[in-house]
Parts: sequence; C-alpha cells; structure tokens
Amino acid sequence: MTGHLSIGDFSRATHLTIKTLRHYHRIGLLEPADVDPHTGYRRYTTEQLPTVQVIRRFRDLDMPLEEIQAILATPDPRVRTERIVMHLKRLEEHLGRTQRAVGTLRDLLVRDAAGGVADVELRSAPAVPAAVITETVAAEDAATWQQGALGELYATLAAQQLPHTGPAGGLYADEVFTHAHGQVTIFLPCAGPVQPMGRVSTQLVPAAELAVMAHDGPPTDVDRTYSALATYVARHAISVDGPIREYYVVGQRDTADTTQWRTEVGWPVFLTGAAVQE
Repeated sequence: MTGHLSIGDFSRATHLTIKTLRHYHRIGLLEPADVDPHTGYRRYTTEQLPTVQVIRRFRDLDMPLEEIQAILATPDPRVRTERIVMHLKRLEEHLGRTQRAVGTLRDLLVRDAAGGVADVELRSAPAVPAAVITETVAAEDAATWQQGALGELYATLAAQQLPHTGPAGGLYADEVFTHAHGQVTIFLPCAGPVQPMGRVSTQLVPAAELAVMAHDGPPTDVDRTYSALATYVARHAISVDGPIREYYVVGQRDTADTTQWRTEVGWPVFLTGAAVQE
C-alpha cells in the first residue's frame, strides 16, 4: 500500500530542504503526488523516495537539473545510459583540466622556491624566404587557426614539390595579446619561391634578434613560458618593438602526444656583446 508523506516528513526522509523540494516542483523535476487546491499543501508518496535518491546521486556528480530531468523523463534505458555516460565523460575532462592546473601550480611553487634563472638563448635569426598565411585572428581562435594554416602550408609545399628548410613558425602582432584580436602570420621556410595558392603566398620573413625560451608540452600553459621569458628580458636584455615569434619545433604534425610538443618562443630584443655572453 502506498504511503503518503507531508512535505516536512518527505524532507526529513530525503534530506532535501523544503525550499529545494518546492524548487524541484516548480521546475517539474519532482512533482508532489498531490497538492491541496485550497491550502497548497504538498504531499508525496513513499514510492517517490527512490527517485529522490537517484536525483541526489546525480547532483553529487554535479549534473545540471535540466539533464537530470531529461534522464528521468526518458523511458528508454539505452538513452538514459548514453546521457549518463556523456556526463561522466565531461566530468573526466574537467578532472583532467583540474589535475593539469594543480600540476602547473605545484610546478610554479617549486620553481619559485628554487629561484632558478630562466634557460634563455639569445639568438640572431636570419631573414628566410617562406610560404606564409597572414590573417587577422581572434586570440581565442588562434590555436585552431594556427593548426589549419600549418596544414595548408605543408600541403602547398608538397604539391609544388618544394622542401621546407626549417621549422614552421608564427609572427604575432602585439594586438593579439593586448586586444585579443590581431594579425598573425604563420610561415614555413622553403627552398624556392612559392606559387600563390588559396591563402598561401610567399614572403621574406625578416631577420630578428630574439631572446628565445623553449616551451615543452601542449599550448594550454604556454603563458608560463611567456611570463618567464618576459621576466628574463626585463632583467637581462633590452626589449624592442616587434612581433612575438614562435617556432614549432615539434608539433601536431610530428606526434599526437602533446607532452612531446616543443615550441620556441622568441621575444624581440636588442643584442649587445654583454648580452650575448650571458
């Protein structure tokens, strides 16, 4: 026989506050078995207790209420399972991001405690002919756009049977960082003139004097390398105007393992004899 519970008793039985139960009723997630039309008093049944237990478990997994509602409203067990698995995958991705952030913070604490000096190379980069793609790009889209541009450059050189003569790179205008939207040039040095095709053109990448620091791993925490490089330049070199330069020594084209990626970040500087000796 079905037993009925007042909202107060149902609250005690489920460990959900009356305010929460009213909210669940309002959004249609958990409707009372009966509502008195005159007093508005809500009554629940004991058969609703397992449903509340399911809701609590999903909430413990940070599942949004609308997703819980969709799962409870779905009669097909297979569809329910698919929705739950999708949420678990999102949790795993979030956990991965959290773990990476924790690891980065630990590294920062260790580095600060060690007080080490950044490993920076002072380099004179010669001018090189290259196949290039130049566009104005939003900073949030830069990583995706960069990979597409690199793929197009490599494919164009392969189609024209032109060997590349060095690692691909990128030139990033200050506005990319200061206004989150600016000009980016992705280049691939090559042995001869490139026949323009699609977005690809040919250009002489200008010479530059750079303070260079390597970033190992995925680009998600490249800001740490930029910060360390900026600190070094402020203390040991003379910064000059000019685009930030990156060289993609090992990247997506070489390996899918992002931990093996290596990017060299170049900060434009004015080299002196004293600086070169450091």
